[in-house]
Amino acid sequence: MNVPLPLLAFGAHPDDIEFGCGGIIAREAQAGHPIHFILCSRGEAGTNGTPTVRTKEAKKAAKILGATIEFITLDGDAHLEIRSAHALKLASMIRRIKPAVVLAPTTEQNQHPDHWRLGTLVRDATRLARYGGLAKLKKSPAHAIDQLFFYALGAGAEPIGASPVLIDISTPAIITTWTNSMEAHASQMKTRNYVELQLARARVHGLNAGVGHAQPLWPNDPLIFDSLTSLSRSASKF
Repeated sequence: MNVPLPLLAFGAHPDDIEFGCGGIIAREAQAGHPIHFILCSRGEAGTNGTPTVRTKEAKKAAKILGATIEFITLDGDAHLEIRSAHALKLASMIRRIKPAVVLAPTTEQNQHPDHWRLGTLVRDATRLARYGGLAKLKKSPAHAIDQLFFYALGAGAEPIGASPVLIDISTPAIITTWTNSMEAHASQMKTRNYVELQLARARVHGLNAGVGHAQPLWPNDPLIFDSLTSLSRSASKF
């Protein structure tokens, strides 16, 4: 039996993945797809929650979603810079994990600077991961992913003028799992009720598409379908 390639999700901070695309993660995990998270800080610059607390919260949330998780060190929370060394490091991890699909924050700049910078680094890394001639990546074989999708943590991070792919996450089991994963980040609820905020965003996207709840993703490259018959329903429902 063929084992499906993993879905790899990158987050700049311990709660980014859950808040930005946790419903999609829950749906994919429940469909049997292996999921892996890579977090690039422990939230040490956050207003609430120590790095130790936020690490525990992130591990709990990943377990709820059925994902494995690891933390890496780049420049630290609120200090992330776009460097070729970082892109190469992320590319080496992509080669190790060999994902089919990669998720990362959008590159829109009207958001936390770590978010769009990480999105840019991941976009570069997915490209570098497939170049066989890079000497610094020679230890592992080149790997080309199928698709890179960007997720948004808020309305300001949603790409202007670009239509997203909407993923229907309406089933009660998915909503419950997603909600539980967000609630695992209890320290962040002292700042704002992010759970209600993200559920409301998903509800609006769902209403616009004629479903209960939906989360948006923006593809880095055009999507390719074998035929028109393989397309899913349109949000406009003509």
